[in-house]
Amino acid sequence: MKKVITYGTYDLLHQGHINLLRRAKELGDYLIVGVTNDNFDRERGKLNVHNNVLERVEAVKATGLADKIIIEDYVGQKIDDIQKYDVDIFAIGSDWVGKFDYLNEFCKVVYLPRTEGISSTMLREDLQDEVKIGVVGTGRIAERFVPETTYVNYVNVAAVYDTNTEKAHTFAQHHQLEMVASTYDELMDNVDAVYIATPHLQHYEQCKQALERKKHVLCETPLVLKGDEARELFELAEKNGVVLMEANKTAHSPAFNHLITMIKSGAIGEVVDINVSESKLWGERFTREMDASQAGGSMYELGSYPLLPIFKLMGIDYLNLNIYSKMKDGVDLYTKGIMRYPHGVCSFQLGLGVKTEGNLVISGTKGYAYVPSPWWLTDYYEFRFEDQNQNKKFFYKWDGAGLRYEIQEFMSCIYNHRFSTARLRRRESIAMANVMQQFGERKNFMEI
Repeated sequence: MKKVITYGTYDLLHQGHINLLRRAKELGDYLIVGVTNDNFDRERGKLNVHNNVLERVEAVKATGLADKIIIEDYVGQKIDDIQKYDVDIFAIGSDWVGKFDYLNEFCKVVYLPRTEGISSTMLREDLQDEVKIGVVGTGRIAERFVPETTYVNYVNVAAVYDTNTEKAHTFAQHHQLEMVASTYDELMDNVDAVYIATPHLQHYEQCKQALERKKHVLCETPLVLKGDEARELFELAEKNGVVLMEANKTAHSPAFNHLITMIKSGAIGEVVDINVSESKLWGERFTREMDASQAGGSMYELGSYPLLPIFKLMGIDYLNLNIYSKMKDGVDLYTKGIMRYPHGVCSFQLGLGVKTEGNLVISGTKGYAYVPSPWWLTDYYEFRFEDQNQNKKFFYKWDGAGLRYEIQEFMSCIYNHRFSTARLRRRESIAMANVMQQFGERKNFMEI
């Protein structure tokens, strides 16, 4: 049997892709198609926003031309795949002539003619218009947000609004924004979407106002501090045909998503325990984060992140949650939560005035996953087993501030009319808000 392998992004699958796949298929008896992962444009400096990797795999499968479909995850994988699958021919489009000659050492390399007059780039330009985004709030995270948008196609940060006009003008000058809105309504008059990076207690009203104006909303985490408010906002977004997404950068990072996918596929067996922590000794200059009247404290400031791996792997239907906190002036300097599930137990530790390890350990029946501190900026993790010879280490690249991944997914949801993202489901955001609400109401709570 003569085996052929080819690779591509297959974004916005078109006739040119199909023609190339058919030509590759005709070279042998068995065609393997490698679909590159969601960061295929990273080296070119841009992240596309149309089809995610699962959608692209399904599109290739629907052609009926591929005998096997694999995901291309890392540089150098082509050589590994050629040897792993005993490939005879590597086929690729003629626009890559000469670039893959080095593979002749492992198999025959064939450059196939491309279909003239059509490409994914041309289709994207025809189908997609810029989305104008208005930034609400000018704090630390907003300062990181604007530069990150430059790495995602079709994003235009058009305006900024802040109750402090002086800060808004300084922000606009620094990031070369054309408009400083004098009111929130004026901002919304001039944009298609808003990025909300204001203090926690303002999120609900600002999200609601934007959704009622049929504006897409990307809101910093925590989305809101009450479960019923989160549910109301997501229902309002879908009713008005717009996207509401919580901006949790870890949920959208490539390494974290690969970690979750591998564990769900059974890499360490059945998960029975998750222990996760995060802490930051910020000091007195960060007054809002330590102010009870502004929803300061460890739970509200950090809680969404440790809850993320728990809800992704164990689900949202926990049996009970007990919360233990060290309080000062109405603010939790340290909080520990213990969650019981039907077939497991999870714990999280949060600190703004107490330092913890800051790692993530996921224990399974076959082995465990270890993500070192700072696990929420995941770029490396290990699978460890009783037989240490089976241990595996995984390395990934964390680009910039990491916000480009959530921006890419937000744009993808807008263009594809998806009201929820698999990276952070609406029900998971609601569950996080429920935990915030339980803490706020001091249910199953004990001060230490």
